Amino acid sequence: MDTRLQDLADKAVKYAEQSGAQYCDVRAEQQERKSALIEKNSVEYVRINDDRGIGIRIIKDNVWSFCSITNPKTFEQIKDAMDNSIKSSKNNKKNKIELYPNLAKKSQVNYLVIKKPELEDIIKIGLEADKIISDIPKIIKSIVNPWFTINSKYFVNTEGSEILQNFTDTVIDMVATAHDSGITQSVNITEGGRGGMEQLTNKNKIQKSAKDIALKASQLTLAKPVKEENATVVMNPDFVSLLTHEILGHPSEADRVLGKEMAWAGGAWWKNKLGEKIGSENLNVFDDPTIKESLGWYQFDDEGIETKKTTLVEKGVLKNHMQNRETAIDFDSIPTGNMRATNYRFMPLIRMACTCIGNGDRNVNEIIKDVKHGYLISNMKIPSIDMKRYNWSISCQYAQRIENGEITDLLRDVIVMGTAPEFFESIDACGNDFTVRPITNCGKGDPMQSMIMGNGGPTIRGTATVKSVN
Repeated sequence: MDTRLQDLADKAVKYAEQSGAQYCDVRAEQQERKSALIEKNSVEYVRINDDRGIGIRIIKDNVWSFCSITNPKTFEQIKDAMDNSIKSSKNNKKNKIELYPNLAKKSQVNYLVIKKPELEDIIKIGLEADKIISDIPKIIKSIVNPWFTINSKYFVNTEGSEILQNFTDTVIDMVATAHDSGITQSVNITEGGRGGMEQLTNKNKIQKSAKDIALKASQLTLAKPVKEENATVVMNPDFVSLLTHEILGHPSEADRVLGKEMAWAGGAWWKNKLGEKIGSENLNVFDDPTIKESLGWYQFDDEGIETKKTTLVEKGVLKNHMQNRETAIDFDSIPTGNMRATNYRFMPLIRMACTCIGNGDRNVNEIIKDVKHGYLISNMKIPSIDMKRYNWSISCQYAQRIENGEITDLLRDVIVMGTAPEFFESIDACGNDFTVRPITNCGKGDPMQSMIMGNGGPTIRGTATVKSVN
């Protein structure tokens, strides 16, 4: 962290106190991002970005104000921005603002990086992945986008907290597109996590994923569509990750439940249902920022709250929401450490960290063998969810028919649909497998903030409507 930024953040907090603010917190952040786009065995472009700045939240006269400054040079710039922010907010409606008490924290956290990423290293592995994809028959296009960010975030507030967190994220996005006999099919995957090059190089994960998506895209050109029917579905962990994100994670954000933040992904159908049964006894859901190496791994959120695992649903009963210091008082709960902003330019919002369906004790093969007629649904694609997260439809990368416990035909262009309460109640098996997947583009807020996080779960079995769309 640039010590000059830290010094300016400290001065901003002191100035807020001297100005009579009830509360102030400051995030000084810097990020170095390097990425490449690789197509047709060549590097199309390389991008390098260095971003730094300060975001300041203030409560004065029971009104929130916020300002941000990119690469500030002097404290006078910050002082002017704070004064203007308070002035422009003073005519807003004044409701008493209460924040859940939080003890001052003084900490420095350096998240594990075994091998520091370099641009040359990610380009090398990207070119290797591109060649693996391109060499598969019927592949007409390969897109590989490796990238990494090196981040430093300093949080300080008027309550005495001083928290510095240093972390690195290393990720690769890959797309394989195949064409044959008038049919075009694409399969994509994202790999990586919080850490260094080991996130891409361990166990030849990238090479295997590149081959898998290319083979599947090629095979899908010969796959069949499926007729619409309500049927038993067995969903693999990758598909479950997006399902969890869309119909369990977003409606668990307390600001959405309260209707205070409904841009992009709406509210929550289970408003006022805490303590009620919303699914089968097989449904357990949690959010856990302490899962190491996931993109949702952090020790302190953007309010300085120390993180821990939060139970959201237990044996089908809605237990809690993700809370910040204000909503925790509204719900007679405690802050859960989910307040985050994309960067210093934005006010933090309640966001998922690593929201997952808990695993069960069933062997995955047994879950499939028990199905007389149904479908194996694999890998996330595109969601379409209503404003209350009640009606949902999510397309998958591919599906396979299950007949008498055996996996048979490969199916293409498959979408899975249902309503949240009916689907949750239908879940009758959760596998003993468990996977956390990287999510790199979750949108929320207005102006929209894109956030990275983890989502995951096991193989699950339930009932939903399945059909193919062109």
